[in-house]
Amino acid sequence: MPETITYTVAGMTCDHCKRAVTEELTAVPGVAGVDVDLGTKLVTVTGDGLDDGALRAAIVEAGYEAA
Repeated sequence: MPETITYTVAGMTCDHCKRAVTEELTAVPGVAGVDVDLGTKLVTVTGDGLDDGALRAAIVEAGYEAA
C-alpha cells in the first residue's frame, strides 16, 4: 500500500528550487511521486517503503532542509 510523507522545506522560491528537490527525491528508491508546493513550502512524497532518512538526505543534497 502506498505511503505518503510530507515535509516543510523552507527556502524554495522558484521553479529551479522545485526541480532540484523533485530530481533528488525521485532518485530515492521507492519514491513513486513528488509534489512540491512553492506557496506553502510543502513537499509531499508518495511511494512504497519510503526511508525518511534517505528522503531528508535527498532534500539536503538539493540544498534545503526538511522539517
